[in-house]
Amino acid sequence: MTTTTPESLWLEGNDIHDTKAPLDSPIEKMWDQRKFNAKLVNPSNRRKMHIIIVGTGLAGGAAAASLGEMGYNVLNFCYQDSPRRAHSIAAQGGINAAKNYRNDGDSTYRLFYDTVKGGDYRARETNSYRLAQVSANIIDQCVAQGVPFAREYGGLLDNRSFGGVQVSRTFYARGQTGQQLLIGAYQALERQVAAGTVTMYARHEMQDVIIADGRARGIVVRNMITGAIETYYADVVILATGGYGNVFFLSTNAMGSNVTAAWRAHKRGAYFGNPCYTQIHPTCIPQHGDYQSKLTLMSESLRNDGRIWVPKKAEDCEKDPRQIAEEDRDYYLERIYPAFGNLVPRDIASRQAKYRCDEGRGVGPAIEEVDQQTGEKVVRRRGVYLDFSEAIGRMGRKAVEAKYGNLFDMYAQITGENPYETPMRIYPAVHYTMGGLWVDYDLETSIPGLFCAGEANFSDQGANRLGASALMQGLGDGYFVLPTTIPNYLAGAPYDAIDDSHPAAQEAIAAVKERTEKLLSIQGSRTVDSIHKELGHIMWEYCGMERTEQGLIKAIGLIRDLKADFWQNVKVTGEGAGLNQALERALRVIDFIELGELMCIDALQRRESCGGHFRAESRTEDGEALRHDDQFLYVSAWEAAGRDGKPVLHREQLVYNNIELKTRSYK
Repeated sequence: MTTTTPESLWLEGNDIHDTKAPLDSPIEKMWDQRKFNAKLVNPSNRRKMHIIIVGTGLAGGAAAASLGEMGYNVLNFCYQDSPRRAHSIAAQGGINAAKNYRNDGDSTYRLFYDTVKGGDYRARETNSYRLAQVSANIIDQCVAQGVPFAREYGGLLDNRSFGGVQVSRTFYARGQTGQQLLIGAYQALERQVAAGTVTMYARHEMQDVIIADGRARGIVVRNMITGAIETYYADVVILATGGYGNVFFLSTNAMGSNVTAAWRAHKRGAYFGNPCYTQIHPTCIPQHGDYQSKLTLMSESLRNDGRIWVPKKAEDCEKDPRQIAEEDRDYYLERIYPAFGNLVPRDIASRQAKYRCDEGRGVGPAIEEVDQQTGEKVVRRRGVYLDFSEAIGRMGRKAVEAKYGNLFDMYAQITGENPYETPMRIYPAVHYTMGGLWVDYDLETSIPGLFCAGEANFSDQGANRLGASALMQGLGDGYFVLPTTIPNYLAGAPYDAIDDSHPAAQEAIAAVKERTEKLLSIQGSRTVDSIHKELGHIMWEYCGMERTEQGLIKAIGLIRDLKADFWQNVKVTGEGAGLNQALERALRVIDFIELGELMCIDALQRRESCGGHFRAESRTEDGEALRHDDQFLYVSAWEAAGRDGKPVLHREQLVYNNIELKTRSYK
């Protein structure tokens, strides 16, 4: 491989700015000011307008229900067989809101502060404050819908703590919060389907966005049952398609979760913000074989009562944990971070678990891996204990079952071990992506008329998301933000009608058909999954929990080789007509390959450590992330280049007027 310098991999573009936030107002009044300034559409005109929403999770489902209720004609698409199978249903632990039910000092400002601090001061102040503002409204909306939140003895909604905070602000429904919230959004959505304002298109996967006369006006989809390439048109397009964690192959995401809708929009001109910001969740069941296709999350809520530890001596790692004396256990999070203990943010808890295992004090099955420093094969145990024995002794087993029973049952079914009797074994895994399409305060991308909500955009979480904030952002965007910002855009509609005869539509349709036909024609020797697994290995090794300049440059070369191999040797069985899951996976995996390269380039240019992005060359003496605010206080917004070109880096400088920049400390 030829010698590559980091700067040769991208081009420098102009700085960009968010022009929608009313920066002349105090931050606590910005959203109210924006709502007042936003243009309106009267009810009779709404019936003449069409909105496409791709995605039916919390962001997409809530937006479709809300905009349908307002009287717009909504076309809602998902690749699943039902909106209820959106991946939001898998969220376990809870949803944050600044209601201060516990009277422990919480407030809108504190939620805002914790979000920005938790994101290691790489979040946009304006969007993060608005998220904290609307959080209380989200809970009221969900209670009105019948979401069965847990309640305390006086009848008020109960709260528990999550990582990165010192208050209890997380509302929950056992370990099934995402499921219950999605059912609430789903019933609101189905109400509008019955009313005729929302038309649902299940088993339809977006393949491209149609940009006509400079605006997003429609999408090209593949009917996953018939294989037909179909087009749909509207006055505005909203993407709410989740994150891209499956670029790593092994993650806690559903197998179908993908980046295709966002990536195709990116290639049409939408900037991609902070793609390297990936969240590694510390509380997952460790990998237990090469045959696995996904990993399983154990809710962060378990860290409320579970204590994390490893043996102090490496020779004890093979012992039954119940035989290891208390004085021989290292409760390392409680030792290193006494103020927050086991409730430090996810990025910190994940790195400390990795360090303990790197020291040779991990537990569980020994796994062969390549040491990044020496390049030699080594055998390490990748697991730490999450122990509930103290909590069971303090609260009683029935109380623990009431709070966490379904999570314990899931762990027992997967591992064959009883977590009430022996500690759980956990290890970090890819879970969430803070990066996504760049959007402004209105959630509009760099393409006019193309909006993006929830995890699919970059806007609220910075370099690390605090637990229980994903559900908050999805519902906040869908129920409260888009219903204000979409009418402001649509006040200039309806636009000239377009159909398949429009040159932009013809070009998009032809591109989708050409890509599909090319994949089916290669008939190589490699399965799609084998290529995806190889990509995941590259990403995890070199752009995972720890990144280095040398490793990232190597990864970019490996990914480029893999991309060439994909287009020469992939074998996609079946035909384009009808159900073809191999084709579905191939269409998604090539997008993951291209995204993986951009993630590594983004990680390479950011020569600092912040949140989920940890550069080994930039750490404090005690191993913590070392930011460089004088050089990297910006959002990386990437513009796609041509097929053989280089991506273009646009910077949005971050300005903090309401929070003091400081080194993050949880000690």
